[in-house]
Amino acid sequence: MKSIIIARVSTEEQKEANNSLPAQIHRMEKYGQSKGFELLKSFSFDESAYKDKRDTFDEILDFIEKQKESIAVTFDKVDRLSRNIFDTRVATLYEKALKDEIELHFVSDSQVINSKLSAVEKFNFSISLGLAKYYSDAISDNVKRSIEQKLRRGEFPGKARYGYNNITLADGKKDIELDSYEAQLVKKTYELYSTQAYSMDLLRKKMNKDYGVAWSKGFLDNILKDKFYFGIMTVKGKEYPHKYTPIITKELFDQVQAIKNERGTKRFKYDSKKKKLYQGLLRCAHCGLAITQEEQKGTMYYHCTQYHGKHGAEWLTEAQITEQLGSVFKQIQVPDHVMNQILENLNNVHKDKSEFRKQQFNNLTKEREVYSKRIERIYIDRLDRRITDDEYDKYYESFRSKIEEIDTQLAMLQDAEDNYYITAKYLLELANRAYDLFISSEVEERRQLLKLVLSNLRIEGRNVCYDAVKPFDSILVSANSQSWLPGLDSNQQPTA
Repeated sequence: MKSIIIARVSTEEQKEANNSLPAQIHRMEKYGQSKGFELLKSFSFDESAYKDKRDTFDEILDFIEKQKESIAVTFDKVDRLSRNIFDTRVATLYEKALKDEIELHFVSDSQVINSKLSAVEKFNFSISLGLAKYYSDAISDNVKRSIEQKLRRGEFPGKARYGYNNITLADGKKDIELDSYEAQLVKKTYELYSTQAYSMDLLRKKMNKDYGVAWSKGFLDNILKDKFYFGIMTVKGKEYPHKYTPIITKELFDQVQAIKNERGTKRFKYDSKKKKLYQGLLRCAHCGLAITQEEQKGTMYYHCTQYHGKHGAEWLTEAQITEQLGSVFKQIQVPDHVMNQILENLNNVHKDKSEFRKQQFNNLTKEREVYSKRIERIYIDRLDRRITDDEYDKYYESFRSKIEEIDTQLAMLQDAEDNYYITAKYLLELANRAYDLFISSEVEERRQLLKLVLSNLRIEGRNVCYDAVKPFDSILVSANSQSWLPGLDSNQQPTA
């Protein structure tokens, strides 16, 4: 009799134990030799019996269908056929065996299925399938319970996010730790985007140029919206606090989301096929009416409606307006040597930490440690059944919330220490790359930049007039007079 053998594993444990593919194949080949079978083909594959698309198994069924005579289909055990008694493939093979189109041989279970099967043997076979299903369900339940326990402990049951690494501890357990270099890149990404000085494309180019990371726009977007970085993991649509070191604060995350949402919403409003870049931003210097826009032969024009009376209003193209405003953004670029000296002076002013802030930091750190130890204690209490799972969840949520609150205060403490220096640094960086940002960004990002740097935009004749917003007005004055750095007092304090 001709035969085929089918070996299958679906878990890592099966691959490494006596149920490995080579072990199964060896047993079945030896069995076939003892029965005098002629081996037509050997199939071995690694996939779960519950997968909807089991290409290899379907391939086997096709091979069996093409045989012109009855063949022996050999499995190691019943559960190698399937652990799903509702699998139509099981029914197909079972019916073929009862019709003598094939014989099913289960080597380790010492079962043969054919037309001579007695009622008792049929019952035994159904019991074997049922036990396989029970075993599979038990494994599934154990996995679910294991994942639930990991989530309660704040452990993430998956591949680490960018900025973290999956590691194996000395005792063989898996864990996740901070990747110090990648974490700095994530933090830098959030900080830069929060300044509103970078579009997604400019931010990608900045990170690639400065750090050599060639991120796609989608990858960058995922980083900028992942709550994992401030302490919240999402598993199957549900959010849980995790135990790993956060990279950013929740405040910084929320700030970035607000910018992303504002840009996304307004882009939908303005970024249509007819890109109305200056819609609602310009007024007529003569009569004060809003400048309207209209397209003629593919060119967008802006002009006053002259509703209150004709006054010879000019029509300007979008390109002409952009050219004039672009020259303004070129003027606010700060020379590198000037920016470096300003930043050095600012850094000297704020480099010394006050004793009061140090004491605050120490007190908050000690308080955080108290709540961390409480979480460890309630976990032991739950294991020893001194508290219920519901009580554990309630206490854990309360203590974890307190830790997050302390982390926020610690971050705000640091931010308060360096806030002026950082704000000034980003304003200078914004000024330096404002022209590139204005020319290369999407419509709404360019509108945001205009409102950040300029106000009271108006058209007078063929000229676009404006008022510069502080501190960019001072930068423009210095640039136009070429009076960079007449002398900065090292004790200079920020003005209100």
